[in-house]
Amino acid sequence: MASKLNLEHPRDQITKIISRIYKRGMTTTSGGNISIIDDNGDIWVTPSAIDKGSLKSSDIICVRKDGTVVGKHKPSSEFPFHKAIYDIRPDIKSVIHAHPPALVSFSIVRQIPNTNIISQAKHVCGPIGYAPYELPGSHKLGDVIAEEFKKGFKAVIMENHGTVLGGSDLNDAFERFEALELCARTILYGSQIGTPNYLTDNQIEQFESQTQSTLPEMATTEYPSDEVEKRLEICNIVKRSCEQGLMISSYGTVSMRWKGDDFLITPTHVNRWDMAIEDIVQIKDGQREAGKNPSRATWIHQEIYKRNPKVNSIIMTQSPYLMAFSVTKSYLNVRTIPESWIFLQDIPMVEYGTHFKANNNSQIIDDCTTALIIENDSVIVTGDKLLQTFDYLEVAEFSAKSIVLGNSLGNMVPINDDQVEELRQKFLT
Repeated sequence: MASKLNLEHPRDQITKIISRIYKRGMTTTSGGNISIIDDNGDIWVTPSAIDKGSLKSSDIICVRKDGTVVGKHKPSSEFPFHKAIYDIRPDIKSVIHAHPPALVSFSIVRQIPNTNIISQAKHVCGPIGYAPYELPGSHKLGDVIAEEFKKGFKAVIMENHGTVLGGSDLNDAFERFEALELCARTILYGSQIGTPNYLTDNQIEQFESQTQSTLPEMATTEYPSDEVEKRLEICNIVKRSCEQGLMISSYGTVSMRWKGDDFLITPTHVNRWDMAIEDIVQIKDGQREAGKNPSRATWIHQEIYKRNPKVNSIIMTQSPYLMAFSVTKSYLNVRTIPESWIFLQDIPMVEYGTHFKANNNSQIIDDCTTALIIENDSVIVTGDKLLQTFDYLEVAEFSAKSIVLGNSLGNMVPINDDQVEELRQKFLT
């Protein structure tokens, strides 16, 4: 997946990604480490015992090919297994190790998350290996991890420890890391409200085989100021979604109506964290901006705009607590607090596969609700202004979180029909 991250120096790449991991609560001040091996065979790695929340580029250590250490700190204590991976797998150019809570949960019960829980996760993560416990920082740990990578894995659960992931570059490794942790969270949260359902390999193959947008290209494209303004708004919301844990690098689509049925939409195969205004794709008169590939969900957005004139923005994403309902086919009753129902009303769910273009599902397009959940795939949220739509997404995710967490206390007691009617009369008429 394309990313501008690869154009930065290894030390800058590492500090940027470790900051994302830390701020998203997927590692601690002292935990986790990242490395990149460059074309010279030198390995750039995070330092030992330095605050991950305030790491600077100047803190990154370089271990030369000859073993010379360059930098003002010691390299990570886990450096031996990073080097062991590079020695055994020349196709891997970056390694991430961290202790994200959900994946650690799997490691301490000695299980591997089943990535068939979400459409694209199996493709992004690949098969998952499992390394038996060895002393952290030891050469034995490096040996057992390297043995798993030798089998062809790019993601490995470390028994009673955490996870380690490799990639063709740091962007590739981070996408795999995010997607695997999302799978783990979705399974864990789903298990608190029901029984997670997994997709078959055939269903995933059908998802992957969907053709990219076949919209014809425009001969020329104009970029008036109002169009550019919407591009910037989309980029800001995409970044905010990533920072808030409502979107990941490899999945999430945002669009805005421009004028008439013309709209702007995020592209496919571009890292969501690094989305820039030049990446956004203009769709005008049924044609796409030349040289760009819009999201595979473009047809859904296009049809929603055509058939729902009051909808001016759409977000399609996978946020972990909403996905818990998606994978368990559990009804998300947002009659938890008045504000949730006022914003969202009732949230329907459609079967997996009905969102494929060939099926042209009218429940998604014609009966367009503020929010809708697609089994094992995503949530679609619509609204007028994009910020309003983002707010609806946050409200839906917070409501889902409250229900998942509250389920351990007892049965949810929603507001009753009379109270709902009272809300309807006051706020919706």
